[in-house]
Amino acid sequence: MAEEPKQVPPLFTQYDVSPRASTNRSDESEIPHAEMVALLQDILAAQDRQNQLMEELVTQLGATQKQRASELSHWKQLNPHLSEECHSAAERLSQAQTEYLRGVTEEVNGNGEGLVESDFLLNEFVDRFGPRLAHLNGVLQILSQLGQPTNPPKTND
Repeated sequence: MAEEPKQVPPLFTQYDVSPRASTNRSDESEIPHAEMVALLQDILAAQDRQNQLMEELVTQLGATQKQRASELSHWKQLNPHLSEECHSAAERLSQAQTEYLRGVTEEVNGNGEGLVESDFLLNEFVDRFGPRLAHLNGVLQILSQLGQPTNPPKTND
C-alpha cells in the first residue's frame, strides 16, 4: 500500500485585488476600496518597520567592524615586527596549503567514482582531509589578517 502524500499548506496566501463587479456604485463600492487602502497602509507600515530594523542591523554590524579594525590596527602598531612575521608565515603556509590541496584533488580524481557510490569511502575521505583542511584555513586566515599592512594601498579605479 502506498501512502498518499500529505497536503502541505501553501507558502503564499493569495489576495483578490481585482475590483469587484458592481452594478450599484453606492456605499458598497467604498467598502472594498477602504479595505484595500487599509491593507496598503498596513503593508507600508510593515515595510517601514523592516527598513528601520535593517538600518539598525547595518549600523550595529558597521560599528562592530570598525571596532575590530581599530583593535587590529592598534595591535599591529604595538607589534610591527610580529605583524611582518605573520605576513611571511602566511605566505609560506599558503604554499603548504596549495600542496595539500593538490594532494586532496589527486585523491578525489583518483577515487571519484568510489566517493560517489560509497558512503563509507566518502566518510573516510572527509575524516581524513576535512579537519586538517578546516584548521589549516583557519590558521592561514588569522595569519593573513595579522600580517596585512596597517594601511593597505588604495587603488584608483
